[in-house]
Parts: sequence; structure tokens; C-alpha cells
Amino acid sequence: MIISKKGLMRSLMTLVLTSALATQVLAQQLDRIVAVVNEDIIMQSELDLRIALVTDQILAQGVQVPPADVLRQQVLDRLIMDSLQLQIAEMQGLRVSDRQLNETLENIAAQNGMTLSEFRDALIAEGQDYAQAREQIRRELLVSQVQQSNVNRRIQITEQEVRNFLNSDAARQQSRAEFLLSNILIGLPSQASPQDIQQAERRAQEIYQQLTDGAVFADLAVLASSAPNALNGGDLGWRNQNELPENLATAISALQPGQFSRPIRTPGGFHILQVRDRRGGDVTLVEQTLVSHILLTPNEIRSPQQTRSLAVDLRNRLREGQPFENLARRYSDDPGSGSQGGNLDWAQEGQMVPEFEQVMVNTPVGEISEPFESRFGWHVLWVRDRRTQDMTNEMMENMARNAIGQRKFSEELDNWLRELRSQSYIEIRNPG
Repeated sequence: MIISKKGLMRSLMTLVLTSALATQVLAQQLDRIVAVVNEDIIMQSELDLRIALVTDQILAQGVQVPPADVLRQQVLDRLIMDSLQLQIAEMQGLRVSDRQLNETLENIAAQNGMTLSEFRDALIAEGQDYAQAREQIRRELLVSQVQQSNVNRRIQITEQEVRNFLNSDAARQQSRAEFLLSNILIGLPSQASPQDIQQAERRAQEIYQQLTDGAVFADLAVLASSAPNALNGGDLGWRNQNELPENLATAISALQPGQFSRPIRTPGGFHILQVRDRRGGDVTLVEQTLVSHILLTPNEIRSPQQTRSLAVDLRNRLREGQPFENLARRYSDDPGSGSQGGNLDWAQEGQMVPEFEQVMVNTPVGEISEPFESRFGWHVLWVRDRRTQDMTNEMMENMARNAIGQRKFSEELDNWLRELRSQSYIEIRNPG
């Protein structure tokens, strides 16, 4: 039989379409639900993609990749907790603006010695999807917002705690000692039985022995830790000793870089800490800025665009001479400073969110800033004065409150995450 050229083309086209359809059907058959998390679902394709990304990150760190089943469980647990927290973000109306996202990406690029454009090109050259990378970072920022919003409200700091802190030897001797830490956590369920505790302690001792025998700390963190930072090799970054729970701070005080602690019991489980580096040094002078602000947040009757327009209008009225205090009392959505005419008192580095701090530092004394956006909404700043100040009792108290708050945040975050998971509907299906 002789087939015409036109017939051959039709046959080839049919074959291509049939093949494409078969591939699509096969992909749909292969993709399936691996977990149900309240009203959300996690698909096999999402799990596989995240495993591939995490594997690349682990290899880039020079850390040994754990067995496939262990890595899969670690990644699935992370996806479940991310899903729970992102659902809270949606319910609470939290969001990450494109400006916040771009600034975060620019900071990441700068840390790698690149511009944002160069960073984008580098990701694409490595075969990564830049849009997916942006979305993943947006999700991580949202998770951070959820944690800050929900955990901080659980923290109470008493005056007695501040006084005890200021009178402690640790405050006098180690107030600015910082440690570059990694951790391994063998976690406990929220209602741990004696058998659970014994089993976790035995596992922690096994890991400690492996470390003593020469195992790489980061490898074991990825393999065995149940902490949220496990897939980063247990990296905790730089931590002030006073920000840690007392028993953890005591355990690392005598450790030298490269050394690790014995297992330490906390309400969340058993920790093993490694000191990778330490630094310290007294800073006696601090640059401070006397600043006031008006905060405007979008709401049900005022859209984001209307909020920005109002911020511009207030800036113009301020520059025309209308009193800042009056406009702050009338319009500001910051319940703390609004009733005080927008007064935030003397602020210093590290107290404000990065967007706020950058504008505060770059605005001349006596000037009103251009409106700008942070995760809290739109701000207009008035920089009233600047000074270089010696460390005072008030500043030492602020340091104490910050250190106590950071320590309690770490403890409460573990508790909150365990409670969140125990109170949620989670159905894990065999990921295969």
C-alpha cells in the first residue's frame, strides 16, 4: 500500500497527539494525594519537586544525603507544617507584597555577591525555575510572619524576670557573646509518655555516640533531627547566649568551636548543640534616632491602593505644615504609638523591621519620609533627632527584654507547632 505525503503527515500528527495525550494521562495517573492537611492536600508531584530541591541544597552544602525514605519523611513533614501555617496566614489575612519579596531576593543575591538580575540568571543556568523560587521564598516569608504573629502573643515578660536577668552573671559577662550554632532535636509529642521519653533519650544518646565516633554533625542533623532546620544541616545561625533557654546556654558556655554538647532535655525533646564559632566584644556607644510614624493598614473598607493614596495625602499635608501628632492620633492604625501622636521614642539598629530601619537611617533630621510599605502596612516617618548614646539602664533593660523574648520565642515556637499539628486533621497516605 502506498501512503500519500499528506496521509503520512496526518498519521504522524495523530501519533504525536496520541503520544502527548498518553503522557498527560500517565502523569495524572502517577500524581496522587500523599497527605490531606485540614482543607489542603499535598500531591506526589509537589513532594517529589521539594525532595529534588532539598537534595540539591544538601549536596551544595557538602552534606551527605540521607536515605530516600528518611529524606522523604523529613520533606513531607516540612510540607505538612508549611501547609498548616499557610492556612493560618490566609485566615488571618497576612500577605507578602512584591516589594517585600523583591527586597528579600535582593538581599539573598547580595549575600552571594550578585545583583538580582545576575541571581536570576544563575538560578536559570542551574536549571531552576525562577518563578518557582520566588514563590517558595514568598511562602517562607509568610510562614515567618505567621510564627511571629501567633507565637509572640503567647509570650509574657515580667519585671521580675528582667531584674533577675540584669542581676545574673551571664548578663554581665556574656551579654554580647554570640555563638554560631547547629542543633539536632529528638522531638517528643505534646503528651509524651514515660516510654516516649525513654525512647527519645536512648535515640539522642545513640546520636551523641555517633558524633563522638566522628560522624559529621550536619549529616546526622539531616538524617535524624526533627527540628524545622533539619534539612539545613541543623544550622541555627548566630545566637546570643542570653537568647537561649538557661540549660542550653549553660551547656554551650564552655564549648569551643567544633565541639558539641551532650543531649539536653527540654519540653520539646532532647537537643544536641554544636558550637561552630563564637564571637564577642563590648559596644559602648549606640547610634539612636528619635522617630515618629503614622501606620496605615488595608482593611475591609480601604483597599491597598486606597491605603497608599492616603499615605501620600498625609505626607503632603505634613509637608504643608499640619501637626504630625494630630494626624497620627487621627489616622494611625498603630494602637501603641497612635495615641501618643506617633511617637516611637529613641530607636536603634535591630529594633525595627528592615524596611522601616532603612528609611529611618536615610531620612535627614527634621524631615518627613516618602511613604513606604512594610509587612505591617504603609508608613510615613518623621525623624526628629539623632544621638550617639552610652549604654544606659534603659538600654540594658531593652537588651534584657529582647534576650528573654528571644529565648521564650524559641521555646513557645516548638510548643505552638506541636499544638498546631495535634489540633489539625492530617491524613498521610503512602507516598510510594
